[in-house]
Amino acid sequence: MKSRLFVFIVMVVGCFSMSFINGSTQAESKAKIKGGKEKTRKILIYTKNGKGFVHKNIPTSIECIKGICKKNGWACEASDDPAIFTTKKIAEFDVLVFSNTNNETFDTDEQKKVFQAFIRGGGGFVAIHSACASERKWPWYWENVGCKFVSHPKIQEFDIKVVDKKHPSTEFLPDIWKWTDECYILNRFSMTNHILLAADLRTVEFNNPKKGHPGHTFGDYTPLCWYREFDGGRQWYTALGHAKEYYKDPTFIKHIEGGIKWAMGTK
Repeated sequence: MKSRLFVFIVMVVGCFSMSFINGSTQAESKAKIKGGKEKTRKILIYTKNGKGFVHKNIPTSIECIKGICKKNGWACEASDDPAIFTTKKIAEFDVLVFSNTNNETFDTDEQKKVFQAFIRGGGGFVAIHSACASERKWPWYWENVGCKFVSHPKIQEFDIKVVDKKHPSTEFLPDIWKWTDECYILNRFSMTNHILLAADLRTVEFNNPKKGHPGHTFGDYTPLCWYREFDGGRQWYTALGHAKEYYKDPTFIKHIEGGIKWAMGTK
């Protein structure tokens, strides 16, 4: 009698578990499938520059990000035309990657509103290198990125402290990453930035050594990469990426790929 009761209990629990699992699977499938077809993730690679310095790395960065998208099965589109920022068009994308944008990134207030609505609707945002120098008169944009550009010393090798190795954009890096780049001087840091990388200022030669680092620092370090959640969106920023050669470097490519995955919400 006891053995029959035990078998009965096992069968009931098993059926309940299968029902729960199937229900979860179905709910998950419904979240992933729309109109009977699985939705392909899509990335916008945006490279608009206003008046001022334009990085020579933009074509290479586009090819780099296209390669990342191909590897992960994501669709992508590259543009430097702010007219792409319409409600209907931007709704196609899961993540907006601002790759080396600079100065005025939008032409109209309506385009800015579309961008804000995308973030507030839960969109992903990735900013690379000089993207922190875009829209220098728009405080909301600084907060979205997590900082504002000030300047930089000459390009040089310096030490980067990996502050957090539990992130897909940094988990493969050594504790100290020796890298040659522009060590960006930044301010207007957001208090909600979760810092991933920081420059060791003791290894950086500044334009005016007596004054040292003119931006905001934390002891001997200043942040260079972070992730955050702001105004409904998911943001990831790296100050690295000046030279076009970097966008063919396997380590740097993994760095960007991890940032996109996090902003997309897949990591």
